Amino acid sequence: MKVVLDSASVADGDRIASWQEALAQWLAPVEVTAHDSRPFQGVLATAHLGYLRMLSLDADPVRLRRGSLPVSDAQRGMLTVVLQGTGAGELTQDGRSTLLRPGELSVVDLSRPFSLDQRHRFGLTLFQLPERAVGATGWRMAHLTGRTVIPAEDGAAPLALAFLAGLPRTAAEVSPDVGDLLAGAAADFLTTLLEPAAEVGGTLRPAGDHLVPAIRDFIDEHLADPDLCPERIAASHQISVRYMHRLFEGEGVTVGRLIQQRRVEACGRELKRRSRVTPTISAVARRWGFPSPAHFSRAFKAVYGVTPREWAGGSGAAGGNPVPTTGDEAVR
Repeated sequence: MKVVLDSASVADGDRIASWQEALAQWLAPVEVTAHDSRPFQGVLATAHLGYLRMLSLDADPVRLRRGSLPVSDAQRGMLTVVLQGTGAGELTQDGRSTLLRPGELSVVDLSRPFSLDQRHRFGLTLFQLPERAVGATGWRMAHLTGRTVIPAEDGAAPLALAFLAGLPRTAAEVSPDVGDLLAGAAADFLTTLLEPAAEVGGTLRPAGDHLVPAIRDFIDEHLADPDLCPERIAASHQISVRYMHRLFEGEGVTVGRLIQQRRVEACGRELKRRSRVTPTISAVARRWGFPSPAHFSRAFKAVYGVTPREWAGGSGAAGGNPVPTTGDEAVR
């Protein structure tokens, strides 16, 4: 992990203020209060794996408190999970308080008031990732705040906690491709840990179960946009392109191929539609995001087995009068 602040490099009287400033930058604006009069000692470090962001705190006893402050755009739709490493902390939010012991995990909503009180020297890691990566919503997460997420005695919980605890040490040693895979695995593990504690609105769904339908809907809603591409789709869903491709491994189609297929189907429907003013094949292709007539023709034949002109003229699945092909000489 990359150290972003070591209080040893700051004058004694400025250490709490420097920590407060660093936490505002890397986490959220919070009030920091030390529990003893000795010069405060603490280290903040951060790391990223794909869309997963980690912040480790290793410090003397301290209290972090956030009041009713506006939420930043960066915090909207984000899930923050606290994993206590050493020491013990009392987390209070939404009228509930819980004692976090080493190896225990909880959820904190940084957009609402909370306090995290560490009475002894402590170490913890905060994990931040998009709520949708674990199939969650803000209102559902509100039922997990101020509680200890107690894992079951059996199952994957011990493995999940060990995996999460080891991620900060791993981040600097892996390639971006591996980092994306680890972020996806972390989302799956967090779903496993949080699901038993979700009391309202049913269980949390695995990340893929939630994201794949959402991505398919997004594609259908933006088919006519010629700039629709995997990169834009991944950015709109706050995930990496590599992780999105991983989600679609079990779908039998790549994201790029799905975009093309859905566009061809939309064109096919329009070419079979009869109206008083029938558009040219090129116009239909452009309307559904195909800038090149030749590309459209190849894509269409790959899906339907006939050219757009043959389809429109009745050689496809249904008959009908030919549509005008003026300006479509390049389309076969």
